[in-house]
Amino acid sequence: MLKIDNLHAYYGKSHVLHGVGFEVGKGEIVALLGRNGSGRSTTAKAIMGLVDATGTIEWQGKPVLGKKPFEIAHLGLGYVPENRDIFPKLTVHQNLMLGQKGSGKGSRWDFEDMYTMFPRLKERQHTEAGVLSGGEQQMLTLCRTLMGDPDLIIIDEPTEGLAPKIVELVAEYLQKLKGRGVSVLLIEQKLTIAMSISDRALVMGHGSIVFQGTPEGLKADPYTRKEWLEV
Repeated sequence: MLKIDNLHAYYGKSHVLHGVGFEVGKGEIVALLGRNGSGRSTTAKAIMGLVDATGTIEWQGKPVLGKKPFEIAHLGLGYVPENRDIFPKLTVHQNLMLGQKGSGKGSRWDFEDMYTMFPRLKERQHTEAGVLSGGEQQMLTLCRTLMGDPDLIIIDEPTEGLAPKIVELVAEYLQKLKGRGVSVLLIEQKLTIAMSISDRALVMGHGSIVFQGTPEGLKADPYTRKEWLEV
């Protein structure tokens, strides 16, 4: 579904990505791992048209590099940024409404799906999003993106700062996405969650992919873990 080849990205004169290439298949969870500053978030932003980039990005066989972020989103790519970007003065329900495309008819997801997966959001659906806890805001951001019915969702550090029980809930949620045929590119630092739910693992270092393989292959590669992942 998503194919990236020889991707370079820049912040002004700063060259951040150096020839990144990988694929994400239909209904697949791919973990993109690496230390802070390795280029993971920049990769996500390049896919979504949020940074200057060159190379090839194909979505379902068609080039998307150079398109505007809203155009890319309407093609079926969803993006959950690390900083969450909720609308604090709108209610939980209003935030979810903003995630819908058009009427929302024919979508795999509706409000009831969101509230069933995350009952806490249903309890707080009429509450302003700005007063939610960090975990609740993360749930809301994930659900708002899903309301746009993406075929692939890019999630940047979904478990950052969350309590262990909420981390488990997010992992369960991501597996439910896969069960409905949604592909996931998971940018994560917590190896435990990434290795337990991913079909494949990618490791980034200094703006390049330094490992591609299965979670089992990464577990059996102490050099890569020590050199590029362990603090």
